[in-house]
Amino acid sequence: MGFITPHLADFDLKEWRSRPYLQRIRPLAQHWAENGFGTPGAVYVLYVLKILGYVLGGLAVTAATPGLGSVGDVASWWTEPIVYQKVVIWTLLYEVLGLGCGSGPLTLRFVPPVCAFLHWLRPGTVRLPPWPGRVPLTRGTRRTAVDVALYAAVIASAVWLLCSPGTAGPVPRENAVGLIEPVRLVPLVVSLALLGLRDKTVFLAARGEHYGLTLLVFFFPFIDMIVGLKLVMLALWWGAATSKLNRHFPFVVAIMISNSPLQRAKWIKRKLYRDFPDDLRPSKLSAFAAHTGTVIEYTVPLVLLFSHGGITTTAALTIMVVFHLHILSTFPMGVPLEWNVFFVFSAVFLFGHYAEVGVSSLESPLLAALLLVCAVAIPALGNVKPHLVSFLPSMRYYAGNWPTSTWCFRKGTEQKLNAHITKAAGMAKDQLVTLYGEDLADLMLHKGMAWRSMHTHGRALNGLLPRALDDTEAYDLRDGEYVAGGVLGWNFGEGHLHNEQLLEAVQERCGFQEGELRVIVLESQPIQRRHQHYRIMDAATGLIEEGLVDVKEMVARQPWLADGDATIPVRAVDGDPRPAGAQVAAAHE
Repeated sequence: MGFITPHLADFDLKEWRSRPYLQRIRPLAQHWAENGFGTPGAVYVLYVLKILGYVLGGLAVTAATPGLGSVGDVASWWTEPIVYQKVVIWTLLYEVLGLGCGSGPLTLRFVPPVCAFLHWLRPGTVRLPPWPGRVPLTRGTRRTAVDVALYAAVIASAVWLLCSPGTAGPVPRENAVGLIEPVRLVPLVVSLALLGLRDKTVFLAARGEHYGLTLLVFFFPFIDMIVGLKLVMLALWWGAATSKLNRHFPFVVAIMISNSPLQRAKWIKRKLYRDFPDDLRPSKLSAFAAHTGTVIEYTVPLVLLFSHGGITTTAALTIMVVFHLHILSTFPMGVPLEWNVFFVFSAVFLFGHYAEVGVSSLESPLLAALLLVCAVAIPALGNVKPHLVSFLPSMRYYAGNWPTSTWCFRKGTEQKLNAHITKAAGMAKDQLVTLYGEDLADLMLHKGMAWRSMHTHGRALNGLLPRALDDTEAYDLRDGEYVAGGVLGWNFGEGHLHNEQLLEAVQERCGFQEGELRVIVLESQPIQRRHQHYRIMDAATGLIEEGLVDVKEMVARQPWLADGDATIPVRAVDGDPRPAGAQVAAAHE
């Protein structure tokens, strides 16, 4: 691995480019197993500096609160309740500016490494309303001055709150700074909600299911607030653990550890796979690591919730801190780095310092109802019917069971995205060509497709290519994350940001002819089913085919599928006489 240049597979580039697509994927998947993405060292330095900026920035803005004290006195004031409020608001601001999750080269953002706020402050860019047919005044996919004003209001409201003093209240010790006056939270809550109704991308980037819900908890009295915050954290841990009760997660663990810059021993990385380099299905070691993580997320938070200090709480906190630092150290694709730092702080603050505040102290029925809806009912719906709820509000995090897509551009037509769509930055390919030239840019984009292919859903997407295209070699294949990142300004593994809705917005602007752009969309696996629903669409003519792919077929194959067989068995429903919407609903039943 170089400090500036990526570590790429060593083979003859001309010979490699002459191979069929899946045979181009094979050596890149094998290279990933030992080397990860091959990210230059400078990129990891950039991410470390960004984490330090997040931590030091949070300390600085929090220390500016009247009555707290200087940064040098942090040991005397970090347990003040207002500190947690300020850290939440600071983190929300950090994320909604695009500085946190989904930033930098590991999410195909190179020059510039962050462009979300530039995109969302620019009229004419693409926005995706969540319910345009149901919520008045939200139709359309073009960002207007109203959207820009709402986004600016979110930023301004967050900054105003960070500058706000505390007010006297029932906080635990004398002369405490107090809490932010609840009425001051209203502008941020309202502006974020209104913006979210017009553009789900920004709402998801702000992590509404976490920081947005936490803002609502701040409206309640102190003791209820602390209990509510603990229950939010419990829901996030349990939601993540529940999402990992599948056959996808061992694949994620193997891929993630292979990409860790701190894990340099190749013999250990090879042990993560059944028979490297020919069988890249996860080994028993990967499965053990995956199941161990799931057990930790279920059991240790429960211990934290019901222990009230002492060695039991300390031991549980130590386990959770190490757990999140391990995730942080792997630099997973999507880079939820600051999010894991926030989890560490939250665990120590809520379950360490306020260990004596038990769940039985909750008195507000309104807060209980709010938590039941946001932290139980919505995640439950998202697990049972994932096509209805984003994987983020569903609290189904880094578990490999995401909605995904592959966009297939007939060669020469991809440039329409630059010619007809207003964006804050060029597409990832353009950025890579500027940095490394055409050949290496193509190789690095293929490396991203190899990463996708190593997941179970990537195997399904590859196996559906022959059903979508008459000639795979006539197309440039792009991951849906690549398209969403450029066209929407942000992406974070949310396939609902690059499904039919984005395709329609792109087609409205670019006018692709029939056969020029085909998209394969694969929905998440419902927790009670053993299949995933797919749809194949043409930008010009609409739905071509939809059906089901069995998970057992996905986990049995290699990233390159199998020699001589580039397909995967499906149960197609394209002959169903009902309209597409009814077919989709039926496929999930």
